[in-house]
This record gives sequence, C-alpha cells and structure tokens, in this order.
Amino acid sequence: MVRKTYFKTKDYCKVKFTLKPAHAETVEILGLNSDWQNAIVMGRKKDGTFSAEVNLPKNSRHEFKYRINETEWVNETEADELNPNIYGGTNSVITI
Repeated sequence: MVRKTYFKTKDYCKVKFTLKPAHAETVEILGLNSDWQNAIVMGRKKDGTFSAEVNLPKNSRHEFKYRINETEWVNETEADELNPNIYGGTNSVITI
C-alpha cells in the first residue's frame, strides 16, 4: 500500500510504503530517486507488516520495486502505473 501526504507549505510529499509479504525476513525499496544501488530498508512490525516513510519531491515520478529477503523482486499492487524494465519485467511507478 502507498499513502501520500501532501503539505501546502512544503516542496515534498511524505509517502508511506506498507507491504505484508508471507515469510519475509527483510524488505527493501529500490529505485526511488533513480537510486537502484542504495536500498531503503523497511521496518518490520509485530504483525509481519513492513513499512517505511520517505519524503519525495513534488511534481516527480519514481520507478521502484520491493526486494524481499534480498532475492525476490515484487511490484506494488497499488502503484500509479507499471513501466516495462530492461529485464523483461515491470517496475512500479509512483507519481507525486
């Protein structure tokens, strides 16, 4: 799930990413701000849900994917759109 919170006086939007994958030990977000090298590590809650909050600039577009247990790549089911990637799959897209 992706929840966007806009502020009238700020030039960014607070975005909360939430994911509850089965049998996950770690979940990371890659690709935000075109950074596929440095992952954003999502925190794990007691109920098995992972979440992270990120500030993203207004009027921007970001491709990203979740990486589960450092091996499995998944898309956000509530992404604004999907975009084909160079590996024959798709990336999630969020528009701010």
